[in-house]
Amino acid sequence: MRAALVVMHRWFGLAAAAFLFVSGATGALISWDHELDEWLNPRLFKADSAGPVRDSLSLARQFEASHPDLQVTWLPLGVAPGEALNIRVEPRPDKAGGKARNPGFNQVALDPVTGAVQARREWGVVSLSRENLLPFLYKLHYSMHLPDVDGIETGVWLMGIIAMVWSLDCFVALWISFPKLASWRKSFAFRWRQGGYKLNFDLHRSGGVWLWLLVLIIAVTSVSMNLQLQFVRPLVNRISPLSPSPWDGRSFRAHDDPAAPLVTREAVLASAREEAARRGWTLPAGGIFYSPEADVYGVGFYQPGHDHGDGGLGNAWLHYEGSDGRFAGASVPGEGSAGDIFMQAQFPLHSGRIAGLPGRILVSLLGLAIASFSVTGVVIWARKRKARVMAKENRREPVALPQA
Repeated sequence: MRAALVVMHRWFGLAAAAFLFVSGATGALISWDHELDEWLNPRLFKADSAGPVRDSLSLARQFEASHPDLQVTWLPLGVAPGEALNIRVEPRPDKAGGKARNPGFNQVALDPVTGAVQARREWGVVSLSRENLLPFLYKLHYSMHLPDVDGIETGVWLMGIIAMVWSLDCFVALWISFPKLASWRKSFAFRWRQGGYKLNFDLHRSGGVWLWLLVLIIAVTSVSMNLQLQFVRPLVNRISPLSPSPWDGRSFRAHDDPAAPLVTREAVLASAREEAARRGWTLPAGGIFYSPEADVYGVGFYQPGHDHGDGGLGNAWLHYEGSDGRFAGASVPGEGSAGDIFMQAQFPLHSGRIAGLPGRILVSLLGLAIASFSVTGVVIWARKRKARVMAKENRREPVALPQA
């Protein structure tokens, strides 16, 4: 039994080593994506002008008036002092019925005082330039930048499947890490003084044992992040019924065939604020998005600049239909069934934001550990393979006959 599990662990590790190394190393960096991106690209995040900040809705209207072929799909409703207004944009449907034109950018930094365009870029493009480095690493983390095929996000699917097998392999690795119950302490020890191959082995085995639960959480949440609609939600719903989601049962449009809302963001925002007041929420509306692929609005409630959430299960969101403004559902941290709360916890756990700044530091270090497990595992395999090859060659050597 143990021999078979060792083989399973070995071959999964070799097959996934490069993917897990890249994912772990990039995860360590993108825990600080906003801070690093702001340091590298101040014009995307710092305002050029000083003075009274204009209302975000009016700035969005000004931008769309000067770019009639584009629609603002993400709009922060407030900015911190000295910060630029960072919006996301996508093409409007082509009036002639053709494919929507790609403008070559999807992120724009507006001066919050004048509304002038300070900078723009295409988030997620394959580029190592200064302005594109952090978005490149972020997308590399979960998709390896593999191209879509017939509308299928092949990279997202691949990394999700790898994460599924990785989750199972966590249990295999834990089992084979304790070959003898009587010597269990060895599986927690590090032979620092002996160094070399023995230390490499201990870093892989004992390091994995010490960090096992945290690594399992990262593996499981990776499945949730990549295969939420396709696999995780249907599975969780069988165990604990989930509240209806605005994304359930929708036919998503192609990126070059977007929808355009028939209801203004101002009307949706007014409805959301009224609903939030009815629910007794005290946080302000912090941002509004529109999904042209699903024809759905979302309004999040948080303080400016805290769109990712700073602790716990994140922010509360209200959703509305883009076609007629009907209420399409709510996502409220801590509310709903056990399955709902499990789903709400996936991103906060994966990013470490569930525990605020200490959680982000921990996840960053954990990313480096996961990358190191890939390296130490390959070293162990290469050392054992070399020993097997040498043993095989020694068995083949002809036996020298004694001279007469």
